[in-house]
Amino acid sequence: MARKRRVGVYNAGELNLTAMIDVAFQLLSFFVITSHPVDVLTNLDVTRPAAAERQKDDVDDVNLLKVMVHKTGYAVNGVPVTIKNLENALSRIAQTSTKITVIVISTGDATHGQLVAALDVCNKLKLQKIALMSL
Repeated sequence: MARKRRVGVYNAGELNLTAMIDVAFQLLSFFVITSHPVDVLTNLDVTRPAAAERQKDDVDDVNLLKVMVHKTGYAVNGVPVTIKNLENALSRIAQTSTKITVIVISTGDATHGQLVAALDVCNKLKLQKIALMSL
């Protein structure tokens, strides 16, 4: 005699995802904590000029003008001047060339207003290469 097959109703089982999600988050946190990020800036390939080479556009002393800003006033290449004389001296230089490099050196006791006044004179005369330095 043949066996009868039982026809039953099968229900799909439930899959508990809570435990899987917990394990996934633990693995994610483990990999984030133990990974060592690569510093991109240290791996940049930068070509630098050799120390012995002299660049063509290096600043010579001929094309360099030093303007000192002190508590008591101003100095152009070591010669003390007032703000009016500073404007006159820079205007004479700007007439010859506006591409001269002007280094404005501000001492610690100089006021902010004095520094801004010196920079305004340079801007008024349309000097293009201005560097700022503090002592």
